[in-house]
Amino acid sequence: MQHHFYAYMARMKLIKRWGLRHNTREENDQEHSLQVSMIAHALATYKNRRYGGDVDVEKVLLYAVYHEAAEVITGDLASPIKYFNPGIREAFKGIERMASAKLMEYLPDDFREDFEKLLFPDENSYEWKIVKAADRISAYVKCLEEYAFGNREFLTAQETIRASISQMNMPEAEDFMREFAPSFMLPLDALN
Repeated sequence: MQHHFYAYMARMKLIKRWGLRHNTREENDQEHSLQVSMIAHALATYKNRRYGGDVDVEKVLLYAVYHEAAEVITGDLASPIKYFNPGIREAFKGIERMASAKLMEYLPDDFREDFEKLLFPDENSYEWKIVKAADRISAYVKCLEEYAFGNREFLTAQETIRASISQMNMPEAEDFMREFAPSFMLPLDALN
């Protein structure tokens, strides 16, 4: 029997992000998920090394890899729409849950128990909180990159996202923002 799960996951590269903003370079869900995974790994490392955490790094990475999986069915709904009001936000969360349930159907039966934990993550876990912080940092980095290329379209988003990262009260996120984020505005020659 054929299973279509990974064919759907391969379509993450077709889901464009930032649909309501002019982009100097388009970003898709697949590359975004890789960047979120790398940032989440850094945040988990900070937490465990500097702040005495006991974060499950493997869980963080797997959550990050699949955190946008439902969008292969739903597409990416722009944040100003998704968060316009609580009713729209809850309705969209319901749609995402239905999409994740549909993705589960594309897996072999003996995979489903393992993937259910990824497609329906424990949103109360610290591992998920790290992924959400990494997701915001990735968005912030996109804003920095766009500004570095002269695109002012992302300035208000940059300010809003930075404030939301601060409100998370996660020292590991602040460490990343201080130690790594500024480099995203630099040209290649300045990185050497």
